[in-house]
Amino acid sequence: MSVSRPAAVIVLAAGEGTRMKSRLPKVLHELCGRPMLGHVLAASGELEPERTVVVVGHGREKVAQYLKETAPQVATAVQEEQNGTGHAVRMAVQELAAQGVELSGTVVLAYGDTPLLRGRTLADLVAAHESAGNAVTVLSAKVPDPAGYGRVVRDAGGAFTEIVEHADADEAQRAVDEINSGMYAFDGALLARVVDRLSTDNAKGEEYITDAVAILRGDGHRVDAAPAEDWVEIQGVNDRVQLAEARRLLNDRLLEAHMRAGVTVVDPASTWVDAEVRIGRDALIEPGTRLRGRTWIGEGAVVGPGTTLTDTSVGADAEVRETYAESAEVGPGAKVGPFAYLRPDARLRDGAKVGTFVEVKKSTIGAGSKVPHLTYVGDADIGEGVNIGASSVFVNYDGVNKHRTTIGDHARTGSDNMFVAPVQVGEGAYTGAGTVVRKDVPPGALAVSAGEQRNIEGWVQRRRPGTPAAEAAERALRDGQGRE
Repeated sequence: MSVSRPAAVIVLAAGEGTRMKSRLPKVLHELCGRPMLGHVLAASGELEPERTVVVVGHGREKVAQYLKETAPQVATAVQEEQNGTGHAVRMAVQELAAQGVELSGTVVLAYGDTPLLRGRTLADLVAAHESAGNAVTVLSAKVPDPAGYGRVVRDAGGAFTEIVEHADADEAQRAVDEINSGMYAFDGALLARVVDRLSTDNAKGEEYITDAVAILRGDGHRVDAAPAEDWVEIQGVNDRVQLAEARRLLNDRLLEAHMRAGVTVVDPASTWVDAEVRIGRDALIEPGTRLRGRTWIGEGAVVGPGTTLTDTSVGADAEVRETYAESAEVGPGAKVGPFAYLRPDARLRDGAKVGTFVEVKKSTIGAGSKVPHLTYVGDADIGEGVNIGASSVFVNYDGVNKHRTTIGDHARTGSDNMFVAPVQVGEGAYTGAGTVVRKDVPPGALAVSAGEQRNIEGWVQRRRPGTPAAEAAERALRDGQGRE
């Protein structure tokens, strides 16, 4: 059967997360380029719900700001005091009602600290819920160690009967390995009514959403549980050890998807990719590589080893080795590194080269141009087919403002040049070694700034007597006189 769009997704994200020992709300801790809450919203977003509500509480200003910046279509409901999951859901239902929303379809309940949750798992939950006509469907999972979890109890025929908390379970029930994930698909109209019937008559004096399952079943409504395919998805993250474990699992999942799509990852154990990274077929990712943000790697490109790229594009068949780049663009067939630094707005056109110990910032390196060694290029436009000599500096800052340098097509600049911006070197021009370019160089001209070399003979012996340099000079002079 076709699955309808859920009327709403409710994400609970109000908890303090004290075990994280952090000033940051738990759900905003990052893994693979997104906060935990971001991963859950991405998964639930695959359902294309009519509305999404995030219940916020502890650190709600920071959570609300994150949502405003990344998911402005998502509404928030405030849980002033953390009085249980049922109370949190009631706050979300009341917020929807205040917006004039009448819940008449499926409502999915998820948690903001389950970053491994997949969209397809939620879709399967909704499909099972709607095909059976359930009032509520529990997302369950069979786990290796169910200790501490509420057990999903079934009768001899396999039909759902109840959820029993670990503390209340008898020996037979504790042997059950199917547990309650705490995530559900509800009939929206029934949910809107049942949240007002939740009791605080329990040890903690809180409203539990699990009680809604028992209430609806007691009313004669159909209730069931649908097991997740992979139990790992339903794991919540409560401390930094679990966060690291989840990061490793999610990274492995992302790398596996890239490899199955035709990417070679030499050493998955030392390679890290963010969720929004895109990699083309036949790309080769060497060990020790980190691909962050919205980095894009073209087909056949080679990246690494020892490379970190953030929000950077690498064209087809380019090579980027032992490089750090942020918000940069590497064109098709270009070569970068080793030991290069591409800062924001560095752009290499087709076949360009940036070599060893070169830093580029807010500059364009034209097609086929080379900046091979020991150079800083800042605020510059370098044309096509240019060669920049070693140890050159584009002097772009006068202490107050930044200025640009332009190098024309097919120019050749000598080693140890200083380009004092604003300045232009014309097409086909040359500059001599050691030149300080302070004035524009016409096309085809040779620019030199050094005076004639002057040798002061005997200076070392007179001014540095007794040093190894003076002794070496004396020997060389004696040997030279002797040969003559």
